[in-house]
Amino acid sequence: MSTLAIGLLYGGATLTAMFSGLPIAFALGTVAVVFMYFFMPAASLDTVTQNVYEEMASITLLSIPLFILKGAAIGKSRAGQDLYSALHAWMHKVPGGLGIANVFACALFAAMAGSSPATCSAIGSAGIPEMRKRGYSGAFAAGIIAAGGTLGILLPPSITMILYAVAAEQSLGRLFLAGIGPGLMLVVLFASYAVVRYRQEYARAEKAFAAAGTDHPILKVEHYTMVQRFSALPRVLPFVVLLTGVMIALYGGYATPSETAGLGGILALALIAIIYGVWRPTDLAPILNSTIKESTMLMMIIGMSLLYSYVMSYLHISQGAAQAIVAMQLSRWVLLFTILGLVIVLGFFLPPVSIILMTAPIILPPLKAAGFDLIWFGIVMTIVMEMGLIHPPVGLNIFVIKNIAPDIPLKDVIWGTVPFVILMAAAVLLLCLVPGISTALPDMVMGPATVR
Repeated sequence: MSTLAIGLLYGGATLTAMFSGLPIAFALGTVAVVFMYFFMPAASLDTVTQNVYEEMASITLLSIPLFILKGAAIGKSRAGQDLYSALHAWMHKVPGGLGIANVFACALFAAMAGSSPATCSAIGSAGIPEMRKRGYSGAFAAGIIAAGGTLGILLPPSITMILYAVAAEQSLGRLFLAGIGPGLMLVVLFASYAVVRYRQEYARAEKAFAAAGTDHPILKVEHYTMVQRFSALPRVLPFVVLLTGVMIALYGGYATPSETAGLGGILALALIAIIYGVWRPTDLAPILNSTIKESTMLMMIIGMSLLYSYVMSYLHISQGAAQAIVAMQLSRWVLLFTILGLVIVLGFFLPPVSIILMTAPIILPPLKAAGFDLIWFGIVMTIVMEMGLIHPPVGLNIFVIKNIAPDIPLKDVIWGTVPFVILMAAAVLLLCLVPGISTALPDMVMGPATVR
């Protein structure tokens, strides 16, 4: 059987397994094992566990459960709500300041937790009710939190970036640094939209009040004294210091990513014990259970995805697909946007973890041959995958928001995220026009890359 026929059969079997309702890890693992049985030497089945172990025996992957522990420790405490409250107290006089505070809180929490769902849940559980109480529409409130949560896979430490660094064989430190500039750019874009949308909703409320005397919560003015503002800081600053310390340890060369993750996890547990009194076994049990469940789920997906990629490579499917793409002789920008279109389509059905590990063997060789910087592309691809977190049918963040705000119709949640999807697409175009937004910081801190 030709490589093309095997490749088409492999892709068809994968789609069938996924649409059958099997969990992603088992769907990929099943397809890989079946094709090993029919198309690879019989002895290869005896090495399934060895192959999975060898693919996962990466010191970089060790950091994933440790970063998850850090995120769970912070997410299960009141740190997210306190962070949001402090930012709101300082920004309430700015037009749309409540929306901006939520964007900034999502960005800071994402940088501490490294998880999009955790960011949505931690900030949204406090932020959405507060925005609704002050007159923000359900779509506006849901969109801000859903979009802000996506920063969890762009701002370091990002589990998605860790996997990309492994798959693309790129420097994790350089990749983390490359995400900071685009992450801040998205924060500015989201905050700017929050101001514009707030002014629109405020103007409508004023018009309704002038026409019919209809009062609206958004028209009420809040006041915070300086004492109230400064009293909100003590519980927040230790976590900002933790974030800063972890970054200094990582980028200053004082610790490896795994050591940094371990240090961050221990310090996060220490902080919630000191600040929130979370130290008893009954308090720690939900944190450890969450860490174990999420780590197990992710590592299962990673292991099966790597086995899936190994079989694809052994059968020359990935090499053949890469060669076919190169043979099409597309211009480099047409090639890039074709691949990004593929990532968008896959984002309809798959989480970022699976997209990276399944597509890396196919899309990275042609991109490298076309002269694209794989660190830069990793950031662009991450933003495109962020879009997948807030557009249907999967849209993980959409369903997280629906879970914490069941009173907001799903239609409103989806429509609320649309402007942010457009802003992310604009950010991708800006990165294509000005790649230095992502590459300047790693070049400045770590020196120019020897191979681009």
